[in-house]
Amino acid sequence: MGMFCYQCQETARNTGCTVKGVCGKNEEVAKLQDLLIYVCKGISDIIVKGKLDISELRDVNHEVIKSMFITITNANFDAEAIEKQILIMISFRNKLKQNVSVTKLHDSAQFSITDRESMLEKAAEIGVLQTADQDVRSLRELITYGLKGMAAYTHHALNAGKENLYIYGFIYEAFSSVLDNSLTIDQLVALTLKTGQFGVAAMALLDEANTSKYGNPEITTVDIGVRNNPAILISGHDLMDLEQLLEQTRGTGVDVYTHSEMLPAHYYPFFKKYDNFAGNYGGSWWRQVDEFGPFGGPILFTTNCIVPPRSEEIRDRIFTTGAAGYPGSNHIEADADGNKDFSPIIEMAKKLPSPTEIETGTITGGFAHEQVFALSDKVVEAVKSGAIKKFFVMAGCDGRMKSREYYTEFAEKLPKDTVILTAGCAKYRYNKLPLGDIGGIPRVLDAGQCNDSYSLAVIALKLKEIFGVDDVNQLPIAYNIAWYEQKAVIVLLALLYLGIKNIHLGPTLPGFLSPNVAKVLVENFGIAGIGTVEDDIRLFMA
Repeated sequence: MGMFCYQCQETARNTGCTVKGVCGKNEEVAKLQDLLIYVCKGISDIIVKGKLDISELRDVNHEVIKSMFITITNANFDAEAIEKQILIMISFRNKLKQNVSVTKLHDSAQFSITDRESMLEKAAEIGVLQTADQDVRSLRELITYGLKGMAAYTHHALNAGKENLYIYGFIYEAFSSVLDNSLTIDQLVALTLKTGQFGVAAMALLDEANTSKYGNPEITTVDIGVRNNPAILISGHDLMDLEQLLEQTRGTGVDVYTHSEMLPAHYYPFFKKYDNFAGNYGGSWWRQVDEFGPFGGPILFTTNCIVPPRSEEIRDRIFTTGAAGYPGSNHIEADADGNKDFSPIIEMAKKLPSPTEIETGTITGGFAHEQVFALSDKVVEAVKSGAIKKFFVMAGCDGRMKSREYYTEFAEKLPKDTVILTAGCAKYRYNKLPLGDIGGIPRVLDAGQCNDSYSLAVIALKLKEIFGVDDVNQLPIAYNIAWYEQKAVIVLLALLYLGIKNIHLGPTLPGFLSPNVAKVLVENFGIAGIGTVEDDIRLFMA
């Protein structure tokens, strides 16, 4: 077996990619990513056992969450960049060891390597399958993938100027714990829920970072056509990168379009001052293989959701930054103050044709918690009058599988007296459908990016208060969530921590859940898969 990875929903046969990742990563990249996480676990073991003061580990804290972000599905395919990051982290690890007197450190805190070959040899020894007990393995990976999602959100918050030392502390605690062979299944289950608790904290931190800097999202209509100017397409999730790009393109004659998960940037008041912030181009992340060609201009990836390009011509137009990376593409690093020079992208855009229009019209979003609270009287009256019978939370991720057409059909066939609450790229399965409104309330309320699932949880808790019910599960809200990668895992764990039950998850349950772990989730939280659209709607409406 050359590699083993089952961290995403599209993993081969829902059991694991063993030759090449469905995402496109090769064996070498997969192994280096495994090793990078292993080094982060070693650093955590040193910090926890050595009782080091996290407040004095600024650079370590920041590089650990960046390293974890690098290993998220579709974030970084560049073996050289990952090798470089491994060496950086081993250097940090070795310096930390000099400050502790602990003798019983885990192997991840002590091993040595000299070159790429020795890295790959070590990676072959420490992969996922080295944990023999499948239930222990399942819980360890569930926790690890949740931590990766948590790290991504924490990294975004840090870029926007906010951080929380307790989150770093928990990441170290959890990573050290998953190395401990003495932990029982019950202890690992408890740690899984604690991961959800800190997932809530991470999403709240990012929400605060974004709203304090860019304002609370507001109802916004976004153009999906094109203008006749040279342009840059920005993808991913990082709003700080967008801000810097818009500042640097201001007055240059170059427009900026959002792609996929960057769409919700249009909802923030801050960005509306930029005349060259043109609109949104295309659909979900996986459609980029068809949409980047007609766009014609350069593409900037700020985070994950890269699909290996089909042609060298498109690859040459791809730029990456932050945790993202693709071999042969241009990578833009930040300076010591976090500033990035996007002039190479801007100059390329000026030399290339303007985008080819692939669709026309508009889409509406901006229904994060504060905007929905402003409409609360209208929403409550619609519920009390019976105009709205039920809300369906359909947040999460999109993906390439044909089975995901289920979510489009589900949205189309929902009764007309229901409203969809969404966040994340899952919305692209139905956000352009003519589903209408209920008394002026759109039937699709888009809160924003995947991390804005936090808004949906806050909305649910507010409705619990307004309607005076004892349990959030007594509200007329059903959860039919699509998942793809590790940020969706931390969102799920956060919802479980908040006490939300009977979540339906699809299009398949995670391949990393062993039968016994899946049984625990079913029995304790009511987690279920999806069936047919008709059967599921009948079940939810009952």
